[in-house]
Amino acid sequence: MTGSVEKQPPEDLMVSAGLEIAARWGEAVGPEKLKIALQALEPQLKREHEARMRRMDDLRAREERRASADDVEAKRSAALEKMKAELALRESDRRRTHVYRMSGMIAGVVLSLALLGAAVAVAPTQPWLASALSGPSLIALAKIFVLRRDDQPHDPPPHRRIHPDLAQNPTSTSSDEMPT
Repeated sequence: MTGSVEKQPPEDLMVSAGLEIAARWGEAVGPEKLKIALQALEPQLKREHEARMRRMDDLRAREERRASADDVEAKRSAALEKMKAELALRESDRRRTHVYRMSGMIAGVVLSLALLGAAVAVAPTQPWLASALSGPSLIALAKIFVLRRDDQPHDPPPHRRIHPDLAQNPTSTSSDEMPT
């Protein structure tokens, strides 16, 4: 019998060991006394079982809390990484915009100084050319390069455009839409 007991899984080992002990007690004390002993032992076994089940439930709940805390932490770290990436993107956009604006301003200043220098250079011999170089062309260059303004009409921004279907007159109907 010991050869067959060793080949059984551990759970079956416990059951078979318990049955073996119960069989020995039954032979030693008799079936009536064994029945009374087992009935007295049953409430204790139920309490132990309930305590074991509570411990297992507590362990399961603790694992669930740990798993949910890990999920929350993972979401928090993902959100933090996303915010860092957005911040880096905004910072690079700010830097690019700053470089773009400064290069335009520098170009406008250089062109304005070149026009003023040319106007001063030709002023003694050709006053009309000097006034043309230092007049409207200088103001237009300064306005475009330095102030970033252009007085030409532009299309409205995309969020202000009217959809072509809505821009049509709603009272006009085509002949194929009219009921017959």
